[in-house]
Amino acid sequence: MNDGLHVSRRDFLIRVSAAGGALCVGVALPGATSAADGGTAELANWIVIGPDDSVTIRIARSELGQGSFTGLAQLVAEELECDWDKVRPEYADVNEHVRRNRVFGAMSTGGSRSIRESHEYLRKAGAAAREMLVAAAAQRWGVAPDTCSAARGVVTHKASGRTLRYGELAAAAAALPVPKEPKLKDPKDWRIIGTSLKRFDIPDKTTGRQIYAADVRLPGMVHASILQCPVFGGKLVSHDAAAVLGRRGVRKVVTGPDWVAVVADNWWRANEAIKVLPVTWDDGGNGAVSSQSIKAFLRTGIDAPEAPVARKDGGDMQAAFDHAAQVVESEYYAPYLNHATLEPQTATAVLRDDTLEVWCGTQNGEATIAAASEAAGIPLDKVVVHRMHAGGGFGRRGPHQEYTKQAVQIAMTMPGTPVRLQWSREEDMRQGRYRPVALVRMRAALDAQGNWTAWHVRQADQSIFVSVRPGDVKNGIDPVGVRVFSDSPYAVPQFISEYAMRNTHVPPGFWRAVAHTHNPVSRECFIDEICHAAGQDPLAFRRPLLRSKPKDLGVLEAVAARAGWGSPLPRGVFRGIAVSDSYGSYTAAVVELSVGPDKSIDVKRVVVAMDPGHIVHPDAVVAQIESGVVWALGMAMHEEITIEQGRVVQGNFTDYPVLRLHEMPPKVEAVLVPTGGFWGGVGEPPLAAVAPALLNALFAATGERIRAMPLRHFGYSYA
Repeated sequence: MNDGLHVSRRDFLIRVSAAGGALCVGVALPGATSAADGGTAELANWIVIGPDDSVTIRIARSELGQGSFTGLAQLVAEELECDWDKVRPEYADVNEHVRRNRVFGAMSTGGSRSIRESHEYLRKAGAAAREMLVAAAAQRWGVAPDTCSAARGVVTHKASGRTLRYGELAAAAAALPVPKEPKLKDPKDWRIIGTSLKRFDIPDKTTGRQIYAADVRLPGMVHASILQCPVFGGKLVSHDAAAVLGRRGVRKVVTGPDWVAVVADNWWRANEAIKVLPVTWDDGGNGAVSSQSIKAFLRTGIDAPEAPVARKDGGDMQAAFDHAAQVVESEYYAPYLNHATLEPQTATAVLRDDTLEVWCGTQNGEATIAAASEAAGIPLDKVVVHRMHAGGGFGRRGPHQEYTKQAVQIAMTMPGTPVRLQWSREEDMRQGRYRPVALVRMRAALDAQGNWTAWHVRQADQSIFVSVRPGDVKNGIDPVGVRVFSDSPYAVPQFISEYAMRNTHVPPGFWRAVAHTHNPVSRECFIDEICHAAGQDPLAFRRPLLRSKPKDLGVLEAVAARAGWGSPLPRGVFRGIAVSDSYGSYTAAVVELSVGPDKSIDVKRVVVAMDPGHIVHPDAVVAQIESGVVWALGMAMHEEITIEQGRVVQGNFTDYPVLRLHEMPPKVEAVLVPTGGFWGGVGEPPLAAVAPALLNALFAATGERIRAMPLRHFGYSYA
């Protein structure tokens, strides 16, 4: 990662000082000095304090609408004891991050990790900066630091009442050593963490001032539209550039191993030209693959005599099944799903002399700079990445950076000219990195009293990690694929979770909550089947099985209480319930609905309870729960990517529908039950329990058990 970064310590310090004479806190930089005249300072890499008391907090993670720009700043500001009204966030610079040996920690935004993985070092950065500012004031007054206190950007000497503003102290604080273990506040003393402050990202989005990657415009810019081999793994054989080079505005045609792009003076002309460009492809031997053949391939994993074991509890499963009073067996299927981000994949690149600049909406700044460097064949220190807000991510803009590479490769053919590559909606739909397909077979044994005595799970699905993190695939098991089963909280005496990896030519990727979108449907709906077979209430049946898991049980009880589980419902209205923990948090959901004679589903109410441990911004958590309901309901009813002749069939929102505004239930209730003591994720967990609760309510209403999605294939629609 650091090849080509030969920056001397002296040059490094010159660059830091040239960036504004600021003092940096987070990583100690011995010998670093602040600008004596300007009095500005960078404290702990994350914090820049101006002489006017302004506080800039650098954000390493990406703002994708989840509120990271605000929540991460709150973590720092809480311990810094600054004036929140003078805080503003900015993206941490990717290039400085690399030059300083990954000084900003992880830059990846995914897996609901932004706050849960960085809260400690961000709070410590704020606390360290506060202690340095207090120490600087104490030195000026000739008093002990413990006789001083800090609040709202001011240090006060308690005995004399003397005060100094942070802006007056920043330069002096820069000369002090960075505390290695600054003291953090007790959560009971938090005044910023846990409050719903005005979010930094909303005003510009509301007024239309926000600049996304697709909005980048540079002098002399040209625009590119791309066409990639429609069969994944195929290659470009030939194309007839002459057929489009005479069209108005078209500048050139550029090719790669499996793609061809048209460059023009505006994007519409580039895209219109590529639609008529004659192209011949080699399908790489996958031209006969279909959704049906993929499902048959998955079935070979389900039917195989043996499969790798992800988890095994108990010792004699066969005896439990041999002596069972009832055996329940079912199969559940989940299709490929696309991210369908509002902004298609977009990147802008320009090569000037030996420096490459890239503008990109990314979920991983490190992945972007690495992809650009690799595509251009130049050292990392010759690449400048400008991180933009992205119009949706959901995992698509993480490790998979092919659009960045393509923009760079096109720009390399036009030195000095900025090239903005934007995929068409059709290309974005047909060149996704899809949520994997999955087929799950489950068997359960019940004794004469209706007790669940044995559970056998066999999954067959596609691995994401095998291509992006192969070292994490152990004994043939993708740790992401087996989630929800391998870490099931239910206490079943005999339990085995098996995983049969079945990879196809269709590329999988991280999709918001990934396995926690389809595996909870399989698990929680199958448990509902067991409850029905045992003649037991779904809530009452789960309670003793979760007794040893108080967090799971806690959210289940919370959602049941809010929904009034067991209380009478209006005529024709039915409930379903489900629970699932994911990404360090715990969630449960209840869905209430009615079904018309035309199979139209009227979702009247969705209640989601969540325990993420600590909550930084309550309103942002509620928003994430609400958006999770949108995703789950849309996934359950509408979404599906299908394959014919090795190609993705769907090409736009006309044949890949998502949830519409009129389909949203009138009531979505978020029940926040933070128990403290841990930091869970928020962005993805809300999805997990909603879809199974919906399907369980649908069974209660109709007696029809749906074991595959989307529901529209079974004649259902939303009212």
